[in-house]
Amino acid sequence: MGGLTVMRALKARLPNESFVYLGDTARLPYGTKSVDTVTRYAVQASAALMKHDIKLLVVACNTASAAALPVLAETLAPLPVVGVIEPGAQAAVAAAPDGPIAVIATEGTVRGGAYVRAIQAIAPHMPVVQQACPLFVALAEEGLRDGQIAELAAQRYLGPLLATMPRPRALVLGCTHFPVLIDTIAKVAGPDVALVDSAQTTAAAVEAILQEKGLLNMDGVMAPRFLATDAPGRFAHLGEIFLGEPIDPGAVTLVDL
Repeated sequence: MGGLTVMRALKARLPNESFVYLGDTARLPYGTKSVDTVTRYAVQASAALMKHDIKLLVVACNTASAAALPVLAETLAPLPVVGVIEPGAQAAVAAAPDGPIAVIATEGTVRGGAYVRAIQAIAPHMPVVQQACPLFVALAEEGLRDGQIAELAAQRYLGPLLATMPRPRALVLGCTHFPVLIDTIAKVAGPDVALVDSAQTTAAAVEAILQEKGLLNMDGVMAPRFLATDAPGRFAHLGEIFLGEPIDPGAVTLVDL
């Protein structure tokens, strides 16, 4: 579901492109699963998307980007494959060049250290602190974007993280679900911490690749197509929270991976 926040940014930046989106609703969440399992799921999902004659694949999930991006890039070559972690790391370093940088994400993304590696590949001595925030995923999917429950969860997760010294100057929303909670996160983090949403920088990276390869579409757009592995009606209903616009239940196709 969270990948719809990335699709939202892509649609805004690339209004003439057509999109097909696969939500693996039967097997979520990915954030608590092993690297091998997430990689296997990501390969299966990408194979289903390849049947739609795609010209570029966006891995719109931080956990899947961390676990499976190298395998997908090799398996699908020469098709361009873009993850969300490297663009997010670049944006974080740009927002806080002197650091420190904090990252909130799922357990799997934090455990794998993908953001730490990506940030320190750009700025080798950058201090990075991390915090897994598994409840944020459930809150986002239940539509509990603000109010007492969301705020208490944010205080519980962010309090110790932001108390580290020196205080982080940027906070990476390292899960595509988390932008739904951005108002609550911003309220708890305070105005002196820059929030980094990798969806925007991912969209910029996609635009640059399409432009470089001469693949930008200038001729209009097809209606988005959606694939879900379970409960397409629920996907359409909840997806509106993440995409920021209604999803026609008739546009969601049930698929078996």
